[in-house]
Amino acid sequence: MSQHIYINGEYFSKDDAKISVYDHGLLYGDGVFEGMRAYGGKVFRLEQHLIRLWESALSIGLKIPTTIEALTADINECVEKNSLDEGYIRLIVTRGAGALGLDPYKCDNPQVICIADKITLYPDELYQNGLELITAATIRNHPAALSPRVKSLNYLNNIMAKMEGLKAGCVEALMLNHKGEVAECTGDNIFIVKNDLLMTPPVEAGILEGITRNAVLELADEMGIESIEAALTRHDIYTADECFLTGSAAEVIAAVKLDDRQIGEGKPGPITKQLNEAFRILVRQ
Repeated sequence: MSQHIYINGEYFSKDDAKISVYDHGLLYGDGVFEGMRAYGGKVFRLEQHLIRLWESALSIGLKIPTTIEALTADINECVEKNSLDEGYIRLIVTRGAGALGLDPYKCDNPQVICIADKITLYPDELYQNGLELITAATIRNHPAALSPRVKSLNYLNNIMAKMEGLKAGCVEALMLNHKGEVAECTGDNIFIVKNDLLMTPPVEAGILEGITRNAVLELADEMGIESIEAALTRHDIYTADECFLTGSAAEVIAAVKLDDRQIGEGKPGPITKQLNEAFRILVRQ
């Protein structure tokens, strides 16, 4: 079945979906995006994703040439056109075509792109047994340079950290902030459990405030699992009883080693399993 790519209200085949080589999204990573999941043909927490997209765009002075209501309808139509029952949606807004200079005011016609496709981020055995992490030498961008709450198209520091992990035989890597505190992984937020207390770094640690992260915090509250947002160091992860990652693509997945040091019993722990099961129920409601 051919794939239908949405660009500014029109649909194109995968091979014909194109934007200008002068687009500042390509030239400078000047744009914003969201990664979302579809379950049973419905996009999980679409409104929250779009609010975050609009806030990211507002923060960088990018005018999205549509409304949240109209784009909601377009995304749902794109999912339906691609017969996407279970899958991943990548929503992108670029600054548009401009000159070969940095000046964003020479750009016009921002590009709104929606790609709906299947995704398999990690193999099943990693969800069953947990994954291993290393600490990347590449740190998160300094929050005074660009707010980490802006989900921009410039992911180069995350990519460099991802390369470090892959070279070490790990599919994910832990990134620290400029203070040496735990921030997040290259594409996922991180949680630990210590003495039945659930902990995750706060927004102030330089993290992207994940939609799945927030859903897990809500589930923990509903399940009576005490949780706090607190500054963490690698010591906290090394000595944790459990550790897991969250993200739209990754969902909820245990981490059982950091820097070749076993975390807890070296397997997904009971609270991780409870929250994973609760999340799987939530997304299918």
